[in-house]
Amino acid sequence: MTLTPADLVGRAQTGGVDEIDRTENPAPRPRRRSFTAVEKLVHLEAYEALPKGGSERGSYLRRQALYSSHLTEWRKQRDSGALAGLAPKGRGPKRSRAEVELEQLRRRNKTLEAELDRTRLALEITGKAHALLEMLSESADTENRSKK
Repeated sequence: MTLTPADLVGRAQTGGVDEIDRTENPAPRPRRRSFTAVEKLVHLEAYEALPKGGSERGSYLRRQALYSSHLTEWRKQRDSGALAGLAPKGRGPKRSRAEVELEQLRRRNKTLEAELDRTRLALEITGKAHALLEMLSESADTENRSKK
């Protein structure tokens, strides 16, 4: 939409300048195309069925809006068996709430047990340090008594 200076002045006087942005619907945000494994294989087979060195291959790529790098990458995937792994897989059965909660509780239990082990070790070390200090204190007391 092209506006002349007279249109802009008229809209500014009527307060309609801001209405331009609000009334027009912007184009949707562009999204990158993605291809399923089946689509990739179909394109590869169609492209490879065309005669080598002919202009048909180039026109096929233009019609489908593809790049030769797409086909090169897809060919590598096909040859390595990766395209078979990209086929949609059925999801396993959905876990029940009880199973999910059980798994969470097991993880929390494991964490708490590790924390308990650390606390027990710290208490053991503290107890040994206390016993050592008592022994040192008693030996110091006996040395002081024997010197007097």
